[in-house]
Amino acid sequence: MCGVSGIISRQLTSGEIRGRLERMGSLQKHRGPDDSDEQVFSSDDTLVGLGFVRLAILDLETGMQPVVSIADGCAIVCNGQVYNYIELRNEVSSEEFTTRGDIEVALHLYRKNGIEFLDCLNGMYAGAVFDPERKRVLLFRDRFGIKPLYYTFTEEGFFFSSEIKPLLEGSLMKPELDHESLPVYFSYRYVPGERTMFRNIRRLPPGSFLDYSLESGSFSIRRYWEYLPGGDDVSYSGKEVEDRFIQLLEDAVRIRMRSDVEVASLLSGGIDSASVASIAAAEQPDLKLFTVSFKDPLYNELDDVRELMRAGHRVFRNTKLIHSSCEPGSLEDLPRLIRSVEDCISLGTIIPTDQVCSLASDHVKVVLTGEGADEVFAGYRKFLLEMAAEEIGLMSEKEKILLLKDFPELRNYMPVRASDPRKRFIQSELLFNQSELSRLLGTETGEVVFPEDAMPAVDSSMHPLNQFLAMECRSRLPDYVVLRLDKLSMRHSLETRTPYLDYRLAEFAAGLPVHMKVNLAERMGKYICRKSLRRHRVVDPVTALREKKPFTIPLAAWLLQRDSLPDYVREIFQGGEIKRAGVLDQQMTRQMWNSVTADGIGPDTLVSEADRIFAVLTFSLWMKEFTA
Repeated sequence: MCGVSGIISRQLTSGEIRGRLERMGSLQKHRGPDDSDEQVFSSDDTLVGLGFVRLAILDLETGMQPVVSIADGCAIVCNGQVYNYIELRNEVSSEEFTTRGDIEVALHLYRKNGIEFLDCLNGMYAGAVFDPERKRVLLFRDRFGIKPLYYTFTEEGFFFSSEIKPLLEGSLMKPELDHESLPVYFSYRYVPGERTMFRNIRRLPPGSFLDYSLESGSFSIRRYWEYLPGGDDVSYSGKEVEDRFIQLLEDAVRIRMRSDVEVASLLSGGIDSASVASIAAAEQPDLKLFTVSFKDPLYNELDDVRELMRAGHRVFRNTKLIHSSCEPGSLEDLPRLIRSVEDCISLGTIIPTDQVCSLASDHVKVVLTGEGADEVFAGYRKFLLEMAAEEIGLMSEKEKILLLKDFPELRNYMPVRASDPRKRFIQSELLFNQSELSRLLGTETGEVVFPEDAMPAVDSSMHPLNQFLAMECRSRLPDYVVLRLDKLSMRHSLETRTPYLDYRLAEFAAGLPVHMKVNLAERMGKYICRKSLRRHRVVDPVTALREKKPFTIPLAAWLLQRDSLPDYVREIFQGGEIKRAGVLDQQMTRQMWNSVTADGIGPDTLVSEADRIFAVLTFSLWMKEFTA
């Protein structure tokens, strides 16, 4: 929704801090094109500067930040929105307000409750509070890390920002590759945890706060919330569970439609965005819907979208569907997308995500999305595979034969299935093994383990599916999935809202038995979602039972159109770009380039030569963009 930045320093003057904040704001103006402000506060011999760029969505007249308390000078800047601010305002109604929006409510809750104010907030947010009485600056981030927040420190002070480029500008740091993150990236396709691909730049973890002491100049980081599915503690019937799911989802959508500008919705043929759009259309009949299509029928969902709208004709009767086609020429935009995403992630879906966000931004400032349902309710095939691996030993021979027919990858997975959930989490999606990594990077990497600071508090008593879900929501969701959604939507000054990541809905899911999330007999993930949405007629029966189709591109087929590829692709794999960068083995990357095939490759393929090529391509573009 906006962009924040901050500087804490004993060395810089007020004028220097304000000047740097202005430059930091200009580099994230896309996050807030409507207005900007910088303020500098004093605490003894330390100055605290807070900067803000605004995308005006709520409280259009008085909602500018930083917001400063009249009573005690406490100040806040925050990127995002607290959706339950109307309900929370009653708890601080005795305070003197200068705005009508959500962030001042959060400020007064902090002044009343201290750190515990974070337990009250329902939304997506990342920001900072300057507290002159307690002589602290508190950085905070929402439970699932929907909104980003980065920080670093130098001899001049402590710096933070919603994006990395402003952070480099404000701190005067030269961007450098963090070599220790390379093996992790080329294993996982992203860098989980607090590290980034930039040396000395860290991200504040989701569900955490950073407490900076203005007296000592030191800081500590603590988690205030963690997603740990437990399950099997639901005491009510299946029907009551279904009803409760619908109640929570409908309210999550309802409060995310609070806005002083028009709200629309992204839509695919799957159950997640379809359910969100259906509930939103019931509230707002003229809802605009945005989607992208592909020529390849394996990836195209436009027919499914149209069928969904016909089947739910009453709720979608007055909606307007707007779509564009995603073609191989879209690869031309990849260097610009890498610059916008900043964190090095190898995710083919960044291209259609950017396209649909660009399309939507031509019409509205705010859209709803279905992100988060797969991570919270176990929608990905890997979750079904893990459930199958756990249950196969309890099956009869006939049941095993049928299961292996539907999950042929079990034959290769079971003999090597690790007991350690950290190793097991990546086994089915590992991009390069240890020997391949050593060759690619030209050095012995050793075993690449999941970063400790990205690990939730899982233990052996948890069901393996719940272990997977906890790890998914702690790492891949914030550092990979919603990161790309935030950066690409904000590239187009578009706010995206994710009802399935309402923490009430997530905590409800955490308490469900595993069989309510994955029904192995019916080979179905997100089982409770499908049953509930179908019975309550939120979506039609066909959509409710439609198999998960990953939102990605026909990458292998596109890469094989060699004559029409952008020049930068040929320069990387056939020219001298990789050799000039001096990080990757050029001979190996060329062999990979020549091995790409589209045979047997589809949207459900977890690892292909094209995926490995895309990781090299993404990294090479990142290197050229940020370290050249």
